[in-house]
Amino acid sequence: MFDVAVVGGGAAGLAAAYELHQHGASFVLLEAAPRLGGVIRTEQVDGFTLDAGPDSLLVQKPAALELCRELGLGERLVSTLEPRTGYILRNRLLPIPGASVLGIPTAIAPWVGTALLSPAAKLRMAAEWLIPRGDATQESVGDFFRRRFGREMVEYVAEPMLAGIHAGDVDRLSIESLFPRLVEAERTHGSVIRALRSARARTDRPSAGPFRSLPGGIEELVTALVATLPSAAIRRGSRALDLSGPSPFAVQVEGSPAVSARTVILATPAHATAGLVRGLDDRLATLCAQIAYTSTATVLLSYPQSAVRRPLPGTGFLVPRNQRGVPLTAGSWVSSKWPGRAPEGQLLVRGFLGGARDPEALSRPDDELIDRTHTAFAGLLDIACRPDLTRVYRWERAMAQHNVGHIDRVAAIEDRLGHVPGLFVTGAGFRGVGIPDCVADARATARAVVEWQRERRTPTTP
Repeated sequence: MFDVAVVGGGAAGLAAAYELHQHGASFVLLEAAPRLGGVIRTEQVDGFTLDAGPDSLLVQKPAALELCRELGLGERLVSTLEPRTGYILRNRLLPIPGASVLGIPTAIAPWVGTALLSPAAKLRMAAEWLIPRGDATQESVGDFFRRRFGREMVEYVAEPMLAGIHAGDVDRLSIESLFPRLVEAERTHGSVIRALRSARARTDRPSAGPFRSLPGGIEELVTALVATLPSAAIRRGSRALDLSGPSPFAVQVEGSPAVSARTVILATPAHATAGLVRGLDDRLATLCAQIAYTSTATVLLSYPQSAVRRPLPGTGFLVPRNQRGVPLTAGSWVSSKWPGRAPEGQLLVRGFLGGARDPEALSRPDDELIDRTHTAFAGLLDIACRPDLTRVYRWERAMAQHNVGHIDRVAAIEDRLGHVPGLFVTGAGFRGVGIPDCVADARATARAVVEWQRERRTPTTP
């Protein structure tokens, strides 16, 4: 019998296993796929480094960077290349004004001359400090931005930038769950702009940018994590089918004997978690099943730089929903964003499709997704040839949607978990999205498991 069975070998499952190993707990990690890492995937092809999923770690949320340093990867972390200009498409690519935090200005001057917003929208945005406090706890990202900054800020900033990060619907995603910093800024300062400006003044110093990556792609983190774990504890191609309990639990595994464990950490997507816990607590399963997910596709293309007749400096661009002529939600020129991602003389770009904006994207064949992505980049950068290299990566139901009411739903899930002692959940569907949040929550969950077992250990009689 194991102390812990960890089900799911993505970022959360691996981080939980790592933390358990640090505490000396015996564990087994069950992953249905033949590879580990979940949406973290990097391929090396003909001198190209291709990140199929996430390509960066956010500095502002340090858990993933701290883990990298613990694993000996600290010296390998790299920053985005200069210039770090990002763009938003409003008929043409327009630079996001400087001194912005999540697209919100912390200085007036960079926004005065931008064509991103109309004069009326700039005046509405500048009047944000006059808007009274509201109750953002049940607001969507769109509701919050519309109330504080006006309609155009929703269309050209919040929708492509904030909803786009999560491949979601700006009028469904929860501002409180996904961007609590903005909710707290309104609550404490009355003005989001004032709060962000104050925070920037306290920390204003030369910056290497808000993101970090690794020279061999983000999968370096997965490789390093796996190398620290006992190989016998990792079981790839082991699909968990059912879970029975209470503790000790039996995890039914496809094609293998059941795994017995005192505690279980489910680091699976919420819809998979729902299927596993149905026999333990029907209400818990129903709550997990209510967490929505969207599907996305990532398309990578390369071109000779000599064929790009309108190159732009910077990292990439965002596409508002109302720019209907461009099928992408976002795009980046990878070889200008990170060092060493493409051979000399090649431009590597990455396009994103699908999500809440285009839920049918993954029903299209690879060739069509490639053509759509090529057409978008060729039109924006005036590219004179077809791509030399093409790759399509499909992520089916991989993007958790923290919609309005998510915090209350997770609280209800945690309440139901209290009725199944020894069962824990973690991962992007619950308390945070993105690699840093998943790492932080998974390690905290693993520590909670260790403490739970310590409290229930039978004292030794002298």
